Amino acid sequence: MATKSFSNLKLGIFVLAALTFLILLLYMIGKNKNIFGATFAVKAHFGNVQGLTPGNNVRYAGIQVGTVKKITILNDEQIEVELLIENKMKQYIRKNAKVTIATDGLMGNKVLNITPAPGDADLISPGDVLVTQPSVDMNGMVNTLSGTNDDLAVVAAELKGALLRINNSPALWALLADSSLSRNVSASMVNIRAAAAKANTMLTDLDNMVLDVKSGKGSLGAILTDTSFAENLNEAIVRIKQVAVQADTLAKELSLVANGIKHDINDGKGAVNALLKDSAIVKSITVSLDNIQQSTQHFNEVMEGMKHSFLVRGYFRKLERKQAKEALQKSQAD
Repeated sequence: MATKSFSNLKLGIFVLAALTFLILLLYMIGKNKNIFGATFAVKAHFGNVQGLTPGNNVRYAGIQVGTVKKITILNDEQIEVELLIENKMKQYIRKNAKVTIATDGLMGNKVLNITPAPGDADLISPGDVLVTQPSVDMNGMVNTLSGTNDDLAVVAAELKGALLRINNSPALWALLADSSLSRNVSASMVNIRAAAAKANTMLTDLDNMVLDVKSGKGSLGAILTDTSFAENLNEAIVRIKQVAVQADTLAKELSLVANGIKHDINDGKGAVNALLKDSAIVKSITVSLDNIQQSTQHFNEVMEGMKHSFLVRGYFRKLERKQAKEALQKSQAD
């Protein structure tokens, strides 16, 4: 009886141990821990693990290579995550690889993704701290989408109000229903195109004019490009200055002469004063002028008489006909 009881006790202990091992094995398999494979540990530091827990998967380029072993809070800004990586991945993962937190599917568990980085670097070794990258926060994305949704609601409300105002605007509908609007717009476009063509032609002509001036064509181009013109202009300015100086000197000399004449007249000296102030000389000059006038009149009478003389009458008549012919030709030309 005692032997049977002892056997039952051993059987119970064996069954309990087997159940415990089975439960532990199932737990380890559920957490995807490497029970029999060799692993090494590396670390990564994050500011926010976004719900990551020990036992979550670690993937390298999308391949399952390990699990999260432990999460430790270092301070209020940094959290350390320890990763268990299979030893066979030592020959692939490099120190410059980057670690990010992602989601397995849209709403699945969190995973750690190790992404290869371009460039040469040493292979990873146990205890290394990998470089991390900030990942997309689903909560932040949802908040952003919520804000965007609110903005879209406001825009939709504004568009609805604008459409209602357009529908309730008889002036706008009358304008749209006006059949002459399209013809007026077409005519305006034709005028605009014509004006643009004229403006283009004007700009082309202006450009050609500027090019001609730059190349020295035309009077303006010759003036602007002829280097001798500036020298001639400077020389002319110098001569004008010299003439101005000489004119000023001449004016001063004339002023002195005029003052001298005035002084001689007022003081009664010289022939000018005698001619202007002596009354006897004035009377004598008047008599001489009368005699000259009478002599001129007698000479004219003699010449008039000679015109009617048979000796020179033919000459004067020929001269009169010539003068009349020239006058007629001049009047016809006018």
